[in-house]
Amino acid sequence: MQEEEYMKLALSMAIAAKGQTSPNPLVGVVIVKDGFIVGTGAHFKAGTPHAEIHAIQAAGEQAFGADIFVTLEPCSHFGQTAPCADAIIQAGIKRVYIASLDPNPLVAGKGIKKLRKAGIEVETGLLEKEAVELNQPFFHFIKNKQPFVTIKAATSLDGKIAAATGDSKWITSPESRRDVHQLRHEHDAILVGIHTIIQDNPRLTTRLPQGGKNPIRIILDTHLRIPLEANVLTDQAVKTIIYTGKDADSDKMRKISNEFVEVVQLVSNVISIEDVLKDLGDRNIMTLLVEGGSEIHASFIEENAFQQLIFYMAPKIIGGKQAIPCVGGSGAQLVEQANELEFIDVNQVGSDIKIAARPRRKGSTQCLPE
Repeated sequence: MQEEEYMKLALSMAIAAKGQTSPNPLVGVVIVKDGFIVGTGAHFKAGTPHAEIHAIQAAGEQAFGADIFVTLEPCSHFGQTAPCADAIIQAGIKRVYIASLDPNPLVAGKGIKKLRKAGIEVETGLLEKEAVELNQPFFHFIKNKQPFVTIKAATSLDGKIAAATGDSKWITSPESRRDVHQLRHEHDAILVGIHTIIQDNPRLTTRLPQGGKNPIRIILDTHLRIPLEANVLTDQAVKTIIYTGKDADSDKMRKISNEFVEVVQLVSNVISIEDVLKDLGDRNIMTLLVEGGSEIHASFIEENAFQQLIFYMAPKIIGGKQAIPCVGGSGAQLVEQANELEFIDVNQVGSDIKIAARPRRKGSTQCLPE
């Protein structure tokens, strides 16, 4: 079916901008007339023209009477840019193919209604599953006002992230470590606990051969134990947000706070994952990569505060009861109480296996727009 091929091309264009469009969705567009592709476009960054505008400009006069393939329902409201539905109408496009509806209440069917009212033929649902999968983080963020959380871990085959001594360099291959930097580029923020900062003094930046976007660094530090010389405080590579408890040292808070470092003092001495995620959502952080240690992973898993896990599993056995497991905490008391997951992707990266999984929810496992 030729229409599917055009929509596949639109989807491939959308995914190329992954990590750049937040808090906006990924969108790709293809315009076809008389069997020829006359315009293509993708959304590249919030505040810049949407994919439909790029494609219509590329098509020029050939957009009149053409078909347009859009991965997400065209917007119908004025935001940072003008409505794309209006641009489609003004261009004289004859037929619109839409892969998935937009769950944003400002759009949510209104774009389709406006197009049909203008006499344009609209068909929906073409490669909907693929389009919904593409924008899982956006749909989750719009529905819950909290970031889409991915827990990432590098483990041995027996599920250890460090030996009993705490040594963890390096469990996985160089190829896997490069892949992790691609993940960082694709996320708005990265989160670790204070133990990781004290133990490893990481920079938590993106280091890809072609460059990349550094995620905002999030540190959970109940007692504000962070060393003053920590890289995340001194390198000024990107903003760092530290969540701490109500009894944290106020002098130290003032000392480390500046334009690159913000300390958020919570109302208790127990850091609530829910409170942190809500605050991050209020900051328009749509995607969060959790690269914490054993206990941070446990906190997110015990609270079901994650939407995806990505594990890089190396062909190594560390062994030992005192070696550090990927997930700490108290754990399930019975096997039947374990968190049930479903694998969504498994592939080899270097010498390692990369496994992506998501929680098995009741009913549909997809975050379909309502």
